[in-house]
Amino acid sequence: MTIIISDPAERDLLEGQCFYDLQDRGLGDYFLDSLFSDIDSLLLFAGIHREVFGCHRLLANRFP
Repeated sequence: MTIIISDPAERDLLEGQCFYDLQDRGLGDYFLDSLFSDIDSLLLFAGIHREVFGCHRLLANRFP
């Protein structure tokens, strides 16, 4: 399985990190760590997530 993070999604991740860093120091790093953990789980559980537009989708639990 190949995981692709689109350019708009990558920008969203960076903007989210900046937003959460403004809320509390270090929260932006926790945000990224949490989302990359969710992304890594796509490899571990390949194929069980809901398919949307031909791609498997997993919604974040900690930062919906």
